[in-house]
Amino acid sequence: MQYGICHLNIVPVRLEPTDTSEMVSQLLFGEHFKVLEKRKKWSRIRIAFDKYEGWIDNKQYLDLEEENYALLESSAEELSIDLVDFAVEPKTQALTPISLGAKLNFLEHLHLEFEGQRIVGLQPKENLLKIAYLYLNAPYLWGGKTPFGIDCSGFTQMVYRLNGYQLYRDASQQAKQGEALSFIEESEPGDLAFFDNAEGDIIHVGIIMQDNYIIHAHGKVRIDRIDHSGIFNVDTNQYSHNLRVIKKVI
Repeated sequence: MQYGICHLNIVPVRLEPTDTSEMVSQLLFGEHFKVLEKRKKWSRIRIAFDKYEGWIDNKQYLDLEEENYALLESSAEELSIDLVDFAVEPKTQALTPISLGAKLNFLEHLHLEFEGQRIVGLQPKENLLKIAYLYLNAPYLWGGKTPFGIDCSGFTQMVYRLNGYQLYRDASQQAKQGEALSFIEESEPGDLAFFDNAEGDIIHVGIIMQDNYIIHAHGKVRIDRIDHSGIFNVDTNQYSHNLRVIKKVI
């Protein structure tokens, strides 16, 4: 088995091994993974954090020794909490961009230094919405995981991740985690709400706020009303999503 680590800020993970293929997720700086298949230009990987699979360009990662992969697996994540900052290579003073959610555990092995803010370990549930607000008005981007472009499940995953909790990558996967609540009145700020389509498939997720509001990625990360029917868009005065279930994950 081969292993790798992302040494660049935001790297696309694609459905197929070509630059024109759909982006299904992203690797942020410092994320590690298993290399399942390596070709001349592309590698199929399984991301350590959420076991998500896809293809990345071989020029956009570094090889990682098995013992260092194991070390990263056993260590609590240290994540950047700044919207954007830089890591510095001390000898050359070369800068590497670091965005919100970048993993900082392996900086010394990459010969970089970072003086920005970081967050480590489990945070109280009330901190979830504080982190969620950092993504407010981020544009929607299929497969995205950053304030420069993010999808609905990337948003919930990163908000939870920055607070020390693990969610899967897709909304349909996240819907299988946690404990279902019978009524919206039982929910607390930070709980997850899932929404389905006409076929009953989970297609959307957001984070419950106080007073029947929800923050979610739909066009952009935005705040709308929520009730037992679904999400009521405050701009269009129409329902945009059909509520399926609310789950308490933590």
